[in-house]
Amino acid sequence: MTKESHDGDGEKRPQRQKRREYAPREPRPIDAAQLQDMALGYAARYATTAAKLRRYLVRKLGERLWTPADPPDIEALVLRLTSLGYVDDRAYAAAKQRDLTARGFGAGRVRGALSAAGVSRDDAGAVMAPEDGAPWDPYAPAIAFARRRRFGPFARDGAGTDPARRQREMAAMARAGHDFGVARRVLAAVDAEAAAALTQDD
Repeated sequence: MTKESHDGDGEKRPQRQKRREYAPREPRPIDAAQLQDMALGYAARYATTAAKLRRYLVRKLGERLWTPADPPDIEALVLRLTSLGYVDDRAYAAAKQRDLTARGFGAGRVRGALSAAGVSRDDAGAVMAPEDGAPWDPYAPAIAFARRRRFGPFARDGAGTDPARRQREMAAMARAGHDFGVARRVLAAVDAEAAAALTQDD
């Protein structure tokens, strides 16, 4: 911002306003009880995994000044909250899988999201398999994604037959975690009914 001042001959000239300089804020102290309260608050507010909680606590400790003589035992705190049921990796994985699948994302995208959240392969594998033991159906989420984006048989005015558009749709479905063969069959379906029938094949 600038202010105007007058010089001797009456002309106005801008006068630059000095910027305020702020001293960096000193980190606030934190002890074991406060760290536990932070962990409990985070686990209560958000669906989380042990890995995500661990990353949160490490970040918070980097922002604060640890006061006790002994170093913080983050691992013990995470294990305690896990044993008490505040953190449940498999429950988180199941909820995340349901949400992403309902939104039309494929197995690749689901596995990537679970891995990023620190879910183990065992927990991820457990939630990727239906409860009845049947194999994962890759077509249901692919059809849901195509319908939501109006791809292939769900396009308006026959636009789904355009080769350039089809290529863009294939790329979008690949980014959403769908297998190439699955995406190709869904996009090639002549109409919505034919696409829905793919879930019953084999």
